[in-house]
Amino acid sequence: MSKEPKNYSNRPVETFNFWRSLFQIIVCKFFYMIRLKLVYRLKVEGLENVPKDNAYIVCPNHLSTLDPPLVAAVLPRRVSFMAKKELFDIRFLRWWIDWLGAFAVNRESLGPSTIKTVMNIKKSEWVFGIFPQGTRGEPGTISNISKGFAGLAKITKCAVLPVGIIGTNEVKRLPFSGQIVVKIGKPIPYSDDTEQVVAEWSNSIQDLTGFKYLEAAEAEKKIS
Repeated sequence: MSKEPKNYSNRPVETFNFWRSLFQIIVCKFFYMIRLKLVYRLKVEGLENVPKDNAYIVCPNHLSTLDPPLVAAVLPRRVSFMAKKELFDIRFLRWWIDWLGAFAVNRESLGPSTIKTVMNIKKSEWVFGIFPQGTRGEPGTISNISKGFAGLAKITKCAVLPVGIIGTNEVKRLPFSGQIVVKIGKPIPYSDDTEQVVAEWSNSIQDLTGFKYLEAAEAEKKIS
């Protein structure tokens, strides 16, 4: 009898347990933090803006694959990011991101399993993290913002914590050759008005990073 494949999209609250917490602490707050401080001279501002409870969604801008472990290293709670389901088809990567607390999602359609998992994260000691841009953006700009994060915040009755990231797009290896700045803004309170939440997040990230918001047409023109 064949073993039923593991469901990486619908994660029960037990997933976010002591052992995954310990694994994320060791990997992100120890190993990644050494690299971030030694190579990138990491600077963090606004930690006082992080709520004491976990009734918020972490929403950073996105520049690099370094962003998820960076955010997990900086924030006081463990962070569970959604990851595109295709990444869970790669054996070692599947194990790695699973143990770091990530869960699989179809980026084109946030189904019921996504909502259930986000609700289960809220029931744990972790917080849910999502990049509203979906994919990595062009440095200096904010574009391709999906409204999905605001919808999830509405469903889960969570605030949105804007996190501005600068400098992770520049790959450096020599000590003190890079500079990463993380700026944490004031939480955007829970609201039924998703359009307003999206607008407030965009404005906050622009203020935190100095990046410029581009409409979809402008972003496509810049890429082409």
